[in-house]
Amino acid sequence: MIEKYLLCPERVRRVPPHFSWVDHRLVRDHHLRHADAKAWALYLVLVTVGDEHGLSYYSEATLGRLLTLGPDEVRAARGQLVAASLIAHEAPLYQVLSLDPAHPPRSPAPSGHPQPAPQGGAW
Repeated sequence: MIEKYLLCPERVRRVPPHFSWVDHRLVRDHHLRHADAKAWALYLVLVTVGDEHGLSYYSEATLGRLLTLGPDEVRAARGQLVAASLIAHEAPLYQVLSLDPAHPPRSPAPSGHPQPAPQGGAW
């Protein structure tokens, strides 16, 4: 068994006070198979710049400059992430999506009327 130890104890990573993070389920649940390296580079930028809801609005040109990708490459990378249900995009907004599956549709209430949406802080 490999014994782990800190390689650089003075630089131990801490959770930052802002909202950026990467979910380890990307590896564990094999999401990496669904996109190429350029798409994952785009995902990393979107995770990093997103707010607490995963929203950002960087332009295609800015993302291309940050990633040294051409417009077609940015669009292709975005398409892979959308197809893999990892992000949503509606210009100019991007949303990094939860890796949790979407909630199943609600069954109608006994009266035949749909149940009201939950109240509170849900987006």
